[in-house]
Amino acid sequence: MSGTPWFDDRGSASLWLLGVGLAVLTFAGAVAAAGSVLVARHRAQAAADLGALAGAVRAGEGVSVACERAGQIVAANGARLVECRLDGLDMVIGVAADPVSLGQVGGPARAWARAGPVRS
Repeated sequence: MSGTPWFDDRGSASLWLLGVGLAVLTFAGAVAAAGSVLVARHRAQAAADLGALAGAVRAGEGVSVACERAGQIVAANGARLVECRLDGLDMVIGVAADPVSLGQVGGPARAWARAGPVRS
């Protein structure tokens, strides 16, 4: 026997510090994940807005030309085109963008946009 009782609390601060450290890391991971989702949502909306504008410029040339141009702009902005159609001269598109750090957890961020001539 070493002379110290089995209920001695020496070293317990290390366990508390480890627990607090793990809690801080878990919280930081959750904040990073939420930030990644928010960035993906904004990236998807920006890509949708710009793609719809680019497609609307080409709406007079037909739906295939307009959708091709919209798809190019959407891809250049880090998203992918999931829906594309003309409603008269209005370009309507839907896009999806994956969060950077999460892969497919939670699925992609989606956004839709419409662009066309001004009506009075």
